[in-house]
Amino acid sequence: MKPIVIIGAGLAGYTVARELRKLDQQTPLTLVTADDGAFYAKPTLSNAFALAKRADQLINQSAAQMASQLKATILTSARAREIDARHKTVVVDGKSLSFSKLVLAVGAQAIQLPIEGDAADQILSINHLQDYARFHEKLAAVKHNGAKRVAILGAGLIGCEFANDLARAGHAVTLIDPNALPLGALAPAALSQGLMAALQKEGVVMRLKNIAERVDVEGDALQVSLSDGSTLIADIVLSAVGLRPSVTLAHTAQLKVGRGIQVDAFGQTSEEDIYALGDCAEYAQPNGTSRMLPYVAPLMGAARAIGRTLGGQVTAIDWQPAPVIVKTPCFPLALIPPPPACPGQWQVTTENDKTVCRYLGANGVIHGFGVAPQDAASRQALAREIGTSLLAAQ
Repeated sequence: MKPIVIIGAGLAGYTVARELRKLDQQTPLTLVTADDGAFYAKPTLSNAFALAKRADQLINQSAAQMASQLKATILTSARAREIDARHKTVVVDGKSLSFSKLVLAVGAQAIQLPIEGDAADQILSINHLQDYARFHEKLAAVKHNGAKRVAILGAGLIGCEFANDLARAGHAVTLIDPNALPLGALAPAALSQGLMAALQKEGVVMRLKNIAERVDVEGDALQVSLSDGSTLIADIVLSAVGLRPSVTLAHTAQLKVGRGIQVDAFGQTSEEDIYALGDCAEYAQPNGTSRMLPYVAPLMGAARAIGRTLGGQVTAIDWQPAPVIVKTPCFPLALIPPPPACPGQWQVTTENDKTVCRYLGANGVIHGFGVAPQDAASRQALAREIGTSLLAAQ
């Protein structure tokens, strides 16, 4: 019997495998991963510094433990290079591996900005556990007396989480972004302003409406030259400007690719028996559009559906509204961003000492929300409100 093959052993790949094994203990299962296959929760990377966690302390289970639990073969330090969809094979480090069904959980790569300077190659990013380990070691090795000076490029979701976490760990953080507010592309202005004030109270320095143009060596530190003509000195420069879906492998199989690997309501790509999910996938939506959804809740929903389908229970992805929880303890917020190009405006109210923002479209239909300070009750109530509003509009 040909195995089910999963390329990628992150949260997406392992969750598909777990869901499959709930229904099917017999079909051979192989996972292919370029790293050591250790299982950890990737979202913990952006809030581990304040807890003084080393990379190895974030690991929940080793590849050997996961292989035993899943009754699977896990090929570590292995790279899938090419897919032959017609003959159902994938080339892994020069060897052909047959599959009955294939799941692409290959994630995304950190975007590299075109920054000049003799230290541009010293800019770090954190997208995997190994990246975190390198950053942790670099931070510990800095010779500067007192707080380590960290310049973060990008004040989006990940940049703000790292800024809050590093500031609470005692480091001097500068946040650089071309927008006028943090989370400018994701959150309503009322919440972005609240987050900015809270981060500044934590000691984070804001250099907004700015981009980094150069990073150069300056003694035993780095000099960052900004677009407004100013400079700042940092011990470490961390890029958090976003991710680019990994689609190279999909191209070898001639799968349909937009921004990401395009999948249907069941997570299946343009080729039968090949599926994709997570940061690499572009999901078809019930309204006929498609979206990139680089968040945990959609990933888990897709993994559950694909795992059940592989196990013989064909299941569509359940697109229930799921809030994005921003891990900024100084200003805990949750939100569901409105769909792209959805006409409407934000309505801001104060309810039970919380700032509540609803994105109202035509006829007052709610398409998104934001709330801070958030808690489980508030975000769940607002998610239900969206569901009820959309249902009533149908």
